[in-house]
Amino acid sequence: MTHEEHHAAKTLGIGKAIAVLTSGGDAQGMNAAVRAVVRVGIFTGARVFFVHEGYQGLVDGGDHIREATWESVSMMLQLGGTVIGSARCKDFREREGRLRAAYNLVKRGITNLCVIGGDGSLTGADTFRSEWSDLLSDLQKAGKITDEEATKSSYLNIVGLVGSIDNDFCGTDMTIGTDSALHRIIEIVDAITTTAQSHQRTFVLEVMGRHCGYLALVTSLSCGADWVFIPECPPDDDWEEHLCRRLSETRTRGSRLNIIIVAEGAIDKNGKPITSEDIKNLVVKRLGYDTRVTVLGHVQRGGTPSAFDRILVKSCPGGETVTVLSPQTKDVTKAMDDKKFDEAMKLRGRSFMNNWEVYKLLAHVRPPVSKSGSHTVAVMNVGAPAAGMNAAVRSTVRIGLIQGNRVLVVHDGFEGLAKGQIEEAGWSYVGGWTGQGGSKLGTKRTLPKKSFEQISANITKFNIQGLVIIGGFEAYTGGLELMEGRKQFDELCIPFVVIPATVSNNVPGSDFSIGADTALNTICTTCDRIKQSAAGTKRRVFIIETMGGYCGYLATMAGLAAGADAAYIFEEPFTIRDLQANVEHLVQKMKTTVKRGLVLRNEKCNENYTTDFIFNLYSEEGKGIFDSRKNVLGHMQQGGSPTPFDRNFATKMGAKAMNWMSGKIKESYRNGRIFANTPDSGCVLGMRKRALVFQPVTELKDQTDFEHRIPKEQWWLKLRPILKILAKYEIDLDTSDHAHLEHISRKRSGEAGV
Repeated sequence: MTHEEHHAAKTLGIGKAIAVLTSGGDAQGMNAAVRAVVRVGIFTGARVFFVHEGYQGLVDGGDHIREATWESVSMMLQLGGTVIGSARCKDFREREGRLRAAYNLVKRGITNLCVIGGDGSLTGADTFRSEWSDLLSDLQKAGKITDEEATKSSYLNIVGLVGSIDNDFCGTDMTIGTDSALHRIIEIVDAITTTAQSHQRTFVLEVMGRHCGYLALVTSLSCGADWVFIPECPPDDDWEEHLCRRLSETRTRGSRLNIIIVAEGAIDKNGKPITSEDIKNLVVKRLGYDTRVTVLGHVQRGGTPSAFDRILVKSCPGGETVTVLSPQTKDVTKAMDDKKFDEAMKLRGRSFMNNWEVYKLLAHVRPPVSKSGSHTVAVMNVGAPAAGMNAAVRSTVRIGLIQGNRVLVVHDGFEGLAKGQIEEAGWSYVGGWTGQGGSKLGTKRTLPKKSFEQISANITKFNIQGLVIIGGFEAYTGGLELMEGRKQFDELCIPFVVIPATVSNNVPGSDFSIGADTALNTICTTCDRIKQSAAGTKRRVFIIETMGGYCGYLATMAGLAAGADAAYIFEEPFTIRDLQANVEHLVQKMKTTVKRGLVLRNEKCNENYTTDFIFNLYSEEGKGIFDSRKNVLGHMQQGGSPTPFDRNFATKMGAKAMNWMSGKIKESYRNGRIFANTPDSGCVLGMRKRALVFQPVTELKDQTDFEHRIPKEQWWLKLRPILKILAKYEIDLDTSDHAHLEHISRKRSGEAGV
């Protein structure tokens, strides 16, 4: 950007006023959204106003509309609900109420409105915008506003941020609060699972979703539920028999529990409600199982927002933006009312459909008994453990079995493949793996090159025809070595696919890796607790070291989610002058009402500016003003139960990989054997701009900084300026889609050129 463009970006709000309100049902993350609007708005020079109690406050005016300050949102980030309040407002539905709301905005010079709410809230905002000119005209004729005020307020810009735990708004993949609600649900499901196993019980869990089954569907994928009822896809007329058969088959295979998930709006094909009590009575009457019902209710709306929901709102603009409201949201409801359920499913979008198709495969199909004519596919974990690996293995194994394949599991990565630590996996082998952290198969960083002879021998011995490798950077480099080894060993000419799974999120070819979301939430939770401890002592700065190798993803995203004052990463070189500026910034911060600081440091951001060095520097420079503490989070970031995102992501990745594998094996079958020697027979399955795509590992070499084990381009770097803006630094606001990687184009002292 030019100097003029930077100046324009930082002054685009001068002379303007923005009002922000939350409306309708509350959702975790609303406060983070309000904080982002306020701080970005103030950064651009605009005046920002809170509207308390939603549209009711807009109608009532007075003290309900108050100017916000930078410090007034400092405690909002980790709070659930909405601090500025929300209310259902009948007055705003009438034109007289909207007229009063328009008067209150005009008198304060507010011509920009940010509405955070669901479908009804944003539809009301759109109605308000469309009537704006007529409302001004009526106020002018009545003498309530002057001609000058009418001219200054001749336009009304509205931006809508969708806050709804149901994820029921078309036009956006995820709404604010959905991920946090899934966290609450999964916590409860995990807790219930243990007691259900103890007593061999069946649990029927009812989750929110009057017209949308997203929460129920993703919960079912994330916990491996036996059945799910959602309004968009009512069960067949004989569902009672099918359900009971499914539950009894699960028990026959050795399971000690059954989990059934029900959306509160579940219906049959005639539109009749299917309630959790109906299901319980059916199971008790037909099967005699000890069955309990748990209705989760408003606990799904409560609690601390997840890291995803905090970061989701960070790109909110502070200037003039008009939202385009999608009519499809109402079309979905109408389609269900008209019993056009196929149409309703399509309107929900590609992601919803994909979730549904994967769930149907994993939960509603009997695996074939005969494996005649099947292929043999092996699955393994490579690299450091990451939460979600087990979910990926489970999905891979079961989809393979459903396709009639013989599926082998390899223990301890490439080392285990060389030593023959291989066994066949059946359907029950991976039962209950979805919610378990770590790696049940065992995982090591060993690469295959030194053991090609032994690996080739075992590929022949076990008749392995395809390989699914789930892991981090070692899995990717191991894949490259396998491609190179094909020149010497024909046995290595089998299809393989790498599924990225690492907390570092540093595998080329994928925007996200399995395990990174879990690690991010662990860091975020720890930072919340640390900040809380500092609230009591005051004048304290915490330096937190995160994992990630040379990749600064965790430090950057955790910094955004936790409200850090600085986040030091390798990709953005810094000097002693930058450290000094950060210390001075914190000195000034201690003079405000917010008397605490949080600094994150990626473990390999700088060889010399270590965590101890930064801690000692801050301690020395902060003497008499603030004291410092340090925490090295270490391997706790790799542990714990996977988040709903990682479970769902891993499940879909495993299913996609096995579907690709089956097709690639058939494609590679020649002269009675498998021979795959083309670049596209060894791929990384990655998420690129919302789509899962297969990319040959050899084509990703040019995109890789092998010395530092990171991709040369990383999408999240463009969020770095937002982190600094929200921490109140005077910086250039780069609004472009591209981020600059300095270390790729220049050498550092003591480092080789990349």
